[in-house]
Formats: sequence, structure tokens, C-alpha cells
Amino acid sequence: MENVPKQSVRLQKFMADCGVASRRKAEEIIKAGRVLVNGQKITEMGRQIDPDRDQVMVDGVALKRPGGKKVYIAFNKPQGVLSTASDERGRPTVLDYVDVPERIYPVGRLDLDTEGLILLTNDGELAHDLTHPSVGIEKEYEALVGGILTRAQAGALERGIMLDGSKTAPAKVEIIEIREEKTHVRLVIHEGRNRQIRRMMDAVGHRVLFLRRLRVGGIHVGHLHVGAWRHLTQAEVAQLKKMVDKH
Repeated sequence: MENVPKQSVRLQKFMADCGVASRRKAEEIIKAGRVLVNGQKITEMGRQIDPDRDQVMVDGVALKRPGGKKVYIAFNKPQGVLSTASDERGRPTVLDYVDVPERIYPVGRLDLDTEGLILLTNDGELAHDLTHPSVGIEKEYEALVGGILTRAQAGALERGIMLDGSKTAPAKVEIIEIREEKTHVRLVIHEGRNRQIRRMMDAVGHRVLFLRRLRVGGIHVGHLHVGAWRHLTQAEVAQLKKMVDKH
């Protein structure tokens, strides 16, 4: 068996710890051939590295594990802002709004045309755990949809909708108000499929006119203004870590 140093870590975890991207995104960067370890291009998963001895470079830039503090931020993302660290087309991203010295990145995604709560951090381990499908962190949304959402349709959403050949996990649906042929509804899901709320509503015949994420786990957007951000409290960080430790 190969003798792996005790201090070795997986390459994608080291990249996440350095603030390059989430571990999942780091894997995509590796597969794209953008990573060198000691001058050798790495494209396969599973590579172990010794952070104290091996040189890791991404796009020609050497990585160094940060020794500073971990940062955890709640941001109320406006519509039209990308939940990525950068954009080749120069469109606004969440990092254009959050001003901290540490290199942070968003935890998961929030659609371009959806506003609301998104978390950002330089804690690669926690970011990976929060977005892992097995954890199933609850995410709460409020939506305004065209037409009258019936109780039967809400029940179908709660039981699960077929998307891409598989049924969505059970959801919680609360019809708040119906006015002028529009329905104000609150939904709680614990998956992270692409544009999931919008596609679920499309499946039962209703177009989403407005969508906002209110909560991720026990973290609420609260009175945070659109475009504003704040540091999470120690209690909030501890709560997130406790949730992922259960899985």
C-alpha cells in the first residue's frame, strides 16, 4: 500500500481551504487541467498532497493555505447578480458587494433572477458539507406566481414533482394569499437542483413572477437590505456546523 503522509489531504480539499473555490468547483478546475502539482498537470480525482512540501499551482498561481481567521457571511443577493466569484463576461457577482480582505466564495448557487440569502465563506470544508446532497439543508423561499395555485397543486408539490427523470423530495408549501390572479406562496425544500422552485411551479402550470430565498438552515435573511451583508454570529456558525456533523 502506498505510504501516504499523515498530513496529506486531497487536492480538491486543499484548493477549497486556500479559498480557490468550493470543493465541488475545485474538482471541475482539476478536470479542466488547470492545476499543477510540483509542475505536473493533474486531471484525475483522488490525488493526495502534502501542503507543507508540495507546490500546487492553479492557472499559474501558487497556492498557500491561509493562516488567518475563517469568515462566514450572509448576503442578501439582488436580482441580476451572479452567485459566483467571477464572471468572464464582466457581469456583477456577489463578490462585487462583499468587501472583506479574505478570499471568500459563495456556498452553493442562487439563480441570477432570484434575490435573497446566500452564504459566503473561506471555510472550504464547511462549504462542501453544506452543499452535499446527503446533508439536505432546508432552504425557505417566498414566491409570487401567476394564476391561482390550488390546494391540489400545492399537494402535488409537497409530494414531489418529476424533474429530469426523478421526483423531487417532499416539500412544504404554504399558500399565503391569492389576489388579482396571483398567488403568494412560501416553500421549504432541502435539495439544490438547478432552478428548482421555478421548474416545480412550471410543472403544475404556474410561472414564477418573483422569487426570494428567506432562509438557509437556521440562518435567516431577516431585516438585511437587498445588496447588504453581515458576518454570521458565532452561534449561527456553530449551528451550521452542528447540522452537518449529524450526517
